[in-house]
Amino acid sequence: MNRIEAEAVVVGAGAVGLACAAALARAGRDVLVIEAAGGVGTGLSSRNSEVIHAGLYYPTGSLKHRFCVAGRRALYAYLEARGVAHRRCGKLVVASEPAEVPAIEGIYQRALANDVEDCRMLTGVEARALEPALRCEAALYSLTTGVFDSHGYMLALQGEIEDHGGAVAFETPVTGGALTREGVELAVGGADPCRIAARLVVNAAGLHAPRIAGLIEGLDAAHVPAQTLAKGSYFGCAGRPAFTRLIYPAPVDGGLGVHLTLDLAGRMRFGPDVEWLDQTDPDAVDYSVDIRRADSFYAAIRHYWPAMPDGALTPDYSGVRPKLSGPGQPAADFRIDGPAQHGAAGLINLFGIESPGLTSSLAIAETVAALAD
Repeated sequence: MNRIEAEAVVVGAGAVGLACAAALARAGRDVLVIEAAGGVGTGLSSRNSEVIHAGLYYPTGSLKHRFCVAGRRALYAYLEARGVAHRRCGKLVVASEPAEVPAIEGIYQRALANDVEDCRMLTGVEARALEPALRCEAALYSLTTGVFDSHGYMLALQGEIEDHGGAVAFETPVTGGALTREGVELAVGGADPCRIAARLVVNAAGLHAPRIAGLIEGLDAAHVPAQTLAKGSYFGCAGRPAFTRLIYPAPVDGGLGVHLTLDLAGRMRFGPDVEWLDQTDPDAVDYSVDIRRADSFYAAIRHYWPAMPDGALTPDYSGVRPKLSGPGQPAADFRIDGPAQHGAAGLINLFGIESPGLTSSLAIAETVAALAD
């Protein structure tokens, strides 16, 4: 098997992996991205709401909080500079009955503690003046929330990597690895199997990050976390859009509730719900959307949109989140494990990068680049 040398290898060509590679390339590193699939963003990054999150929900001081706020600010600037389609449409987090108002007020207080700009509480009357179709007692209005073309963003990152002399190798799965004195050596498959000796490896493989880490000989298994998979289904909505902003209910266990998002053309989409999976193999996930889940969607949506017509929902797509916590447990934070955590020079593992990972990607990348210095 051929053996090649590389300065920095990033495993995974999703939004976070590409952002990390671009940051390393920007810093003058010679970067190679290896991806098992045939294109960018075919995993986690292709199955989400394409929402730019403001940073309202996450525990103050957590990585999710800090990376979301910093990442969102950087992301808007990056999209503008690169000409990637996006829109600051704003979001209402809605209390549809009096008992839900304290939860919404609590999110507002956390948003203030998280230094989220341009958000304020609205009365039900004020919220309905913005969105007349709402059932609403009170709402938190976030003006910095938006939507964007996530695939266009990833293509821009790929272009930046290549502009700096880096490369992205598709259909190049990691089949093994080992820690070495010089860094990490990876075995990769595909059309031209080889071994890559790298001074730095960034494991940004999303759903497969724990499996990739587990393949690296010499890394203590205690540093590879257990992962729980949570599937979320989305339904499209026929007819003329009833809202001009994103609408979110009070959060639920494992997610933010069945919310209404808009694509760049203004079309409405609902989801995701939360379906905890018993299996742990991402490759075995059935991504089809069960039409029977529509019943619970209608009930959840009509809680804040009572006039939703019968027959409006159509199955759209689903995604899976790599959670480091399970049902009923407090939501786990992101994990960025470098030498300070696992003691292995030249290896950075990214675990549990679920929502708001897409929004956070540029901030995560800056931290990874700093750890690599």
